[in-house]
Parts: sequence; C-alpha cells; structure tokens
Amino acid sequence: MATKKASAKKSTAGKKSATKKKSSTKKYSPKAGKSVEREMHAMKKGTLKSGRSGKKVTSRKQAIAIGLSEARRSGAKVPKKKSS
Repeated sequence: MATKKASAKKSTAGKKSATKKKSSTKKYSPKAGKSVEREMHAMKKGTLKSGRSGKKVTSRKQAIAIGLSEARRSGAKVPKKKSS
C-alpha cells in the first residue's frame, strides 16, 4: 500500500534579494563629531549665534549644521552638502 504525498515545491521566482554593498569606511571623522558636540553644548547653554544676523540658535538641526560646516572648513572628513 503505497500512499502518495503531495509535495509542495517552494518557488523563489517572486522573491528578489537586493543586497547593496555597504561602505566599510566611516562617513564622518572623529574631528567632525567633536565639532558638532561643541556646537550642541553652546546651543544648550544659549551662546550659539547664527551667521550674519547674530540671532540665538534654538534648533537642534541648525546647531548640527553649524558644527558640520565648521568641521568642513577646518578640513575634517565630512560628506558634501546635499543640494536643494
């Protein structure tokens, strides 16, 4: 008495494995991180001023942008700005 079993075949035609190559190098240098950290402390203390207007910086994102900009000027490894 032989019984037949219906074996379900697994299809991999619908599945795509998208593997992206990840860069092993770090995007930001430690010097850039220190610059951002310094600007964040200044912002929290209330002494960080923006460029020409001299207004007090209150935005976290703006403080980070100022820190990265200073790091860029001093020659630290920081990616280029995204164009808007």
